[in-house]
Amino acid sequence: MMGAGIIRNLRQLRRDKNGATLVEFGFVAPVLILMIMGLFDMAHTQYTSALMNGAMQKAGRDLTLESAGSRESAIDARVVNGVSAVVPANATVTLEKLSHFDFEDIGEAEEFTDDNGDSICNNNEVFVDANANGQWDNDRGEIGIGGARDAVLYTAVVTYPRLFPMYGLAGLPQDVELRATTVLRNQPYDQQDETFVTGNCS
Repeated sequence: MMGAGIIRNLRQLRRDKNGATLVEFGFVAPVLILMIMGLFDMAHTQYTSALMNGAMQKAGRDLTLESAGSRESAIDARVVNGVSAVVPANATVTLEKLSHFDFEDIGEAEEFTDDNGDSICNNNEVFVDANANGQWDNDRGEIGIGGARDAVLYTAVVTYPRLFPMYGLAGLPQDVELRATTVLRNQPYDQQDETFVTGNCS
């Protein structure tokens, strides 16, 4: 008789649908929460990126003026403060400025005489030290905003931990890194420095 009672109870339990919604929600909830957090994360990243680009464009316009040298720190601070307002307090904001003689020099390596044809500056080969730092560089830009008529590559890099957890489940890195860049040309308020020194590669 006890066996029949167990079978009867099992049949009743099989027909009982109480709590089915809770169980189904338990399956769906992690995916749903991950999607919601992912949408918020993407929206925040896009907003931060748009704000950075706007701040960089404004800073780029301000840096082209002749008075930019005396206002450079204030312009940089405005960019940092604008970005810091929408990212976590432990975010890092880095600004990079590289000046070049012309737009076509941006991102280019310093020229050198490749005597041995190995495409490497070595064996005492002569190079043009465009940024005047005494060594051959893969980027000929000189740190800073340069002088009159110089082309400047101005970059902001912000890094911060993601605002929402569960980034690992989506295969995302823990930190977000965003970059915004603007290119500007200083006003022709003076003669551009056209003197270049040469050096020898080690």
